[in-house]
Amino acid sequence: MQRTLGRSGITVSALGLGCWPMGGVAYRDEKPDGYAGADDRESIRAIHAAIDAGITFFDVADCYGAGHGEEVLGEALEGRRHRVVIATKFGNLFNESTRTLQGENVSPGYIRRALEASLRRLKTDYIDVYQIHTWSMNLADAGPCLETLDALVDEGKIRTYGWSTDLLEGAMLIASRPKASVMQYQCNILFHDDRLIRYCEEHRLAGLNRSPLGMGLLSGKYRPGDRMPEGDIRGQRIEWMQYYRDGRPNEELLKKLEAVREILTRGGRTLVQGAIAWLWAKSPVNIPIPGFKNTQQALELAGAMEKGPLTPEDMAEIETLLG
Repeated sequence: MQRTLGRSGITVSALGLGCWPMGGVAYRDEKPDGYAGADDRESIRAIHAAIDAGITFFDVADCYGAGHGEEVLGEALEGRRHRVVIATKFGNLFNESTRTLQGENVSPGYIRRALEASLRRLKTDYIDVYQIHTWSMNLADAGPCLETLDALVDEGKIRTYGWSTDLLEGAMLIASRPKASVMQYQCNILFHDDRLIRYCEEHRLAGLNRSPLGMGLLSGKYRPGDRMPEGDIRGQRIEWMQYYRDGRPNEELLKKLEAVREILTRGGRTLVQGAIAWLWAKSPVNIPIPGFKNTQQALELAGAMEKGPLTPEDMAEIETLLG
């Protein structure tokens, strides 16, 4: 299965892989910002296994692990760069040595410095998809930021660009720039914005699906009352965290998952593969980018492409159950 990154014409596997978990933990306001338990050697083995299984698209960000996520991906892709498409992001300020995150910057000068740093860590001389990684921008910042990204396309430093935000206004701004082609938004069976998806369809923007597995909740491996590791972002009390509350799985969401489990696992799919299949059936612009930590997870995710999207009948049944 393949899909095209919007107006860019860049072809990728219909499933990408998200590299936040492999970056390890950084800290924002003294709280963990990332996933615990990353192992660099296993991350690299998993990336190699994913490529061999047909995955050609990897999404990372410069702030994942305060630069470490890009370093791991760059090491894994040595000798394989020509086989994949890399998406990364900028906008969050961080300190690599202390692994701390603080503040944002989307000024032209900073964008260029951030890009050069990402190129170094990824061991490449171009980025396929460069994404704004701040939720919103002041209108005064948007013009210079987008003009800089246009210039970087012209210079051959990046091939296209986009924005990681769930704001419809962000999609409108990206759609107005011919050299942009990608929106990254939260999208899964539990939380999705139909207006945003339809807008991307109408304006030929690719939709990279952030949190397609609900930060692991849709994997089905967590039970009510389970405690997430304290050194993991899911173990923290964070206002925007929908999938976990006070470091435990959201029981209301677990009940919804159980209601559709049988449908998602039809045709020999695992629950993870069913959640991915729902996204493909939801929209032709959707490209899920689930996170992964090990080879087993990478191969299970890649296996979803062999089974394809859910049927219209499955989708209608899920819609009835979840409303």
